[in-house]
Amino acid sequence: MLSRLLAAASLAFLLFQTGCASHHGMATLDEKTAAKPTKAVYLLTVTLKNNFVPAYQPKLVSLKLQKLVQSEYPVIQLHEADHLGKSETLTPITGNSYLLRVELEPGEYSLLGLISKGESMFITSPFFTPIQGRISVRGPGIFYLGHIEATVRERKGDEFHAGGIMPTQEQRLTGGFGGTWDVVITDQWAEDQGKFQNRFPAIAHANVQKSTLSPFNRNSAQAWWVLNNFMEVPN
Repeated sequence: MLSRLLAAASLAFLLFQTGCASHHGMATLDEKTAAKPTKAVYLLTVTLKNNFVPAYQPKLVSLKLQKLVQSEYPVIQLHEADHLGKSETLTPITGNSYLLRVELEPGEYSLLGLISKGESMFITSPFFTPIQGRISVRGPGIFYLGHIEATVRERKGDEFHAGGIMPTQEQRLTGGFGGTWDVVITDQWAEDQGKFQNRFPAIAHANVQKSTLSPFNRNSAQAWWVLNNFMEVPN
């Protein structure tokens, strides 16, 4: 009964974080789409680590994006990680890594952040990594956004939380409350290209263009966090 209650509390918190959003799977990368893409597909690699509470290594659930359009309500998209792109070691040395393929319609987007979870037999607790990266989609093609390495460490002062406040006990045990994220965004296509080709051989025949995200701006992420604190509207 206790484990069910804890799971329900974590689910409620995760639903609060995701809000009203459309859900999307990862894009298919086969010979046809790689040779002549008809839509924009963005490649991204992510590595998550928890050095603060090593027993709870974050597992990526989804990328949270907002399409920047004139609307009464924010247009939120959740692009969910799949088993094809997962390499989960569950160790703080190498962390959990993901090969992501995000299909987007033309327009302007904000990559709000990464939703992940730390879990054990009795505890499931969400993490959220604010990114605040801009993506401009002009037309079809395959584009590389870069590599995001995000590591949980102990918070200092009023730094944004690695997770949140609720459910209180689970957030404290996993490091979501007492931890924060250090984030580094880099161009690692020389290495990532081989990783994608190993999982998705069709990439070897694709013309992948670089559209690397801007470097992580901690001040911007902190300001967004203070202003919104898990709300859906970015700064």
